[in-house]
Formats: sequence, structure tokens, C-alpha cells
Amino acid sequence: PRPMEPGEEKGPVGAPPDRETELRWVERARAGNMAAFEQLYRAHSGRIHALCWRLAGGDHALAEDLVQEAFVRAWSKLDLFEGRSAFGTWLHRLAANVALSDRRLRVRRVERERPADETVERTAIGARDVTSPLATDLEQAIARLPERARTVLVLYDIEGYRHQEIADLTGMAEG
Repeated sequence: PRPMEPGEEKGPVGAPPDRETELRWVERARAGNMAAFEQLYRAHSGRIHALCWRLAGGDHALAEDLVQEAFVRAWSKLDLFEGRSAFGTWLHRLAANVALSDRRLRVRRVERERPADETVERTAIGARDVTSPLATDLEQAIARLPERARTVLVLYDIEGYRHQEIADLTGMAEG
């Protein structure tokens, strides 16, 4: 492990910091302090990974890519964080946008490769057969949902987004 810098607070991985500590980490990270950004990563990577994993239908490799992309974007967009909400809330929304953008790109790629029909939704998540019998495990059941249904379920029931927020994020009708 690397030595801590003066004034750096060390907390357990995944433990949410208090708001004041988190804002200090954000300010230090904005100034280029990688150790401060590492603290933000440690505090939020577990929740961001869980979101990406669910939105990726349980595809571990894709989830890892999405988490990495979310944190790369967070680093490059730190100046856009205004502090009106908790950093974790801002980061969570950014990660959801990363995952949804990736899904739109994959769906477009599939549409170019095959005629658009009901298989576009299923093949956008990969080679898995989403029509196989539902497993008793909740996460496996969520992973087998069609992508749009899984997205709504994860964002609404698991992550707590409101219907209007989901409609805005996904471009779907609120109904």
C-alpha cells in the first residue's frame, strides 16, 4: 500500500464517508490529487459495480468495463459536480448514463447486423438465451429479463429512481 498523504483520511472500502469528508476529497481530486480520487473510488465502487452488473444482465466483464468508464468520466467531469447532491448520487446517475449509453450502442450495432425484430432486445445482451426458465435466484432472474424491462426494474425497484427520471434517462415513455 502507498503511504497516506498529509491530511488524507483513510476509510474502509465501500464505507460511505460523511458529506464534509467527501466534499474535501472532491476538491482535492479536482486539484489533481489522485489519492483523493482513489478515496472516492473506494467509497463508491461497490454500489456502482452493483448497478452496472445488474444493468449488464450479470455480465461481469461488461460490468467491469462500465465501472471503469464511469470512473474515467467522473474524473474528467469532476468540475461539473456542483455539490447540490451527494457525490455518490451524482456518480450513480453518471454510471447509469454510461450503462444506458452503452446499451444504446450495442442495440444499434445489433440492428445493423440483423433486421429489427423482437430478437434485437435479446441479442443486445450477448449470446445468453434469455428465454430459458427463470432460476430461483433473484439476480439470475433479473439478468434474464429483456434489456428494457431489466433497466426499468433495476432503476425503479432496486435503485429508487422515479418513473419520470427513468423516462428521461432512457428515452422511454413514462408509462
